[in-house]
Amino acid sequence: MKGKGLSRKKGIGVLCVVVLAAVAVFCVAATAGAADKVLKLKYGNLYPPVHPFSKLTEEWIKDVEKKTEGRVTFSYFPGSTLAPPMQAYDAVVKGIADMAMNLLAYAPGRLPLSEVLQQPLGYANGYQATMLGNAYYKKFKPKEFDDVQVMFLHGAAPGIIHTRKEIKSTADVKGLRIKANAENAEIVKVLGGAPVTQPITETYDSLSKGLLDGVLLPIEALQGWKLGEVLKTSLENYATSYMTSLYAIMNKDKWNSISRADRKAIEKINEEYAVKFGKKWVELDKQAKEWAIQKGMNFVKVSKEEEAQTAEKMKPILAAYVKKMADKGLPGDKALKFCQDYIKMHP
Repeated sequence: MKGKGLSRKKGIGVLCVVVLAAVAVFCVAATAGAADKVLKLKYGNLYPPVHPFSKLTEEWIKDVEKKTEGRVTFSYFPGSTLAPPMQAYDAVVKGIADMAMNLLAYAPGRLPLSEVLQQPLGYANGYQATMLGNAYYKKFKPKEFDDVQVMFLHGAAPGIIHTRKEIKSTADVKGLRIKANAENAEIVKVLGGAPVTQPITETYDSLSKGLLDGVLLPIEALQGWKLGEVLKTSLENYATSYMTSLYAIMNKDKWNSISRADRKAIEKINEEYAVKFGKKWVELDKQAKEWAIQKGMNFVKVSKEEEAQTAEKMKPILAAYVKKMADKGLPGDKALKFCQDYIKMHP
């Protein structure tokens, strides 16, 4: 009886060892399977396939896929084919799109504090604007972006006045019908012009038919949208210069499902591409200016005195932003000061 009991115990012990070994093998296999799992993300971009920023986005995708060794891959949808521009932000929040690149202005009311980036701060170029946008985000981490994961920000600058007729000074803008976006229409009003809001896709025809006298847009648009064919003057008054700011964002749940190591790799890539996008804006503006001059456009640089006078006229716009933010309980005053100080320190 005693021998049988020992034999039974020994058998149970062996069985336990076998079970534990099987469990260990299963756990290792499961862990390996999780590590090798591929996450495929749908990335929707505002820019059409042939646009330089669409090409640059494709490079970002390839770098992420390479650095994550294929654990994060993408289906790419340029030209707003995944979601309309005005719905892009919500599409990412809801998971209809996993990623998006689009204008902050196309999420009206959702990103109030970040409207500081679109104010007439006197931007010199798109690299400066892009670096400021990312420095602002890092400094304030605005809660308005909490429902997504920001990859990086970038943007076009300087946004200045371009007209159908030849003009010599800022005073000549008075009475002109100028196409402007809703978020910077006040710039046109302050200069005495009449702002007209319309889609950029309709602007060329409106200028051709004389329905518009000019536009308030970044220089890149002269070539990118062929507006230089129907315009005569670009007024280089940088006191009016604003930034057309854009985001690259990812769905929060999808971001959190990526391993910590891969997230760190992507964050490093994001830093590199913020610089690449900023430099690309400068390159495109240079190309657009040269192209527009070949088309017969004249670039008029106003005097320092005229620029200073215009800057004074912009102050009520900045004050209105600060008040609007204060009414919402947001630190608009601090955000504005940060941006103004940054531009002074990084001319």
